[in-house]
Amino acid sequence: MSITSAIVLYAVIWFMTFLIAIPIRLQTQGDVGKVVPGTQAGAPEHHQLKKKAIITTIVAAVLWVIIAGIIISGWISVRDLDWFNRMGSAQ
Repeated sequence: MSITSAIVLYAVIWFMTFLIAIPIRLQTQGDVGKVVPGTQAGAPEHHQLKKKAIITTIVAAVLWVIIAGIIISGWISVRDLDWFNRMGSAQ
């Protein structure tokens, strides 16, 4: 795996983890009971994005180490995903 592939893999894992973490413990204006005129009740009141970004970075790093280790070790390769035998034999 090249350095570019490793960075792209980490970025994809980070953003996927962040998008999962955003709605966790989200307090909306409707939940708090203070809806600002002109906004929806579902607008966030306390989003805690900094805390979620830090947690996402740690979780993404752990997941990246596991996934990169599997890829580098060769335990799973591209040929393992070739279900229709389009790549031919490995020889």
